[in-house]
Amino acid sequence: MAEFPSKISTQTSTSGVSTSTTLTWKFISLDVGFVKSAAGILMILEIVLGLLVWALIADSHYQYVPAYSWVMFVAVFCWIATVILFVLLLLQLHFKCSMVPCDLVLLIYNFAAATLYITGFITCAASVPSDFSHYIYNKRAAASFFACLVMLGYGASCFFSFQTWRGVPTNAASSQTTGSPNV
Repeated sequence: MAEFPSKISTQTSTSGVSTSTTLTWKFISLDVGFVKSAAGILMILEIVLGLLVWALIADSHYQYVPAYSWVMFVAVFCWIATVILFVLLLLQLHFKCSMVPCDLVLLIYNFAAATLYITGFITCAASVPSDFSHYIYNKRAAASFFACLVMLGYGASCFFSFQTWRGVPTNAASSQTTGSPNV
């Protein structure tokens, strides 16, 4: 019997093209591809439009109408939480804490934010003054419109988070060809 050489040189190659670009520093990885993904674009949309909602409400002297305090709470709370989640996902810090199921956390957050924005949108739209000549009518009507857009954005994010959490269904034939284990 012939002896095998002690060191064997192997070479592997990948045929897939990477869709995300990652810049890595000492402890932080910046995922540029996340900004181009559907989840990243929706989060940027939610951040920008959510900022518009609470800026318009804050500028319309919301303290005199108690219902707008709820709208302001929803807008500011969801905006801050979305900014924090965006930074965590952009810097790939969710990989550092592997014991937290990130997909499930995003699903729960997006569902909760969509639910809060449904109540905020209804409250904001119902509290717009009926007098068109009132000086705050335009601000509150615009805040209602943008709250509706943010609500739809969180709903779409919830749908995509659910799809990610559920995973893509595979069968035995496709898992054999890709080499992935059948879960």
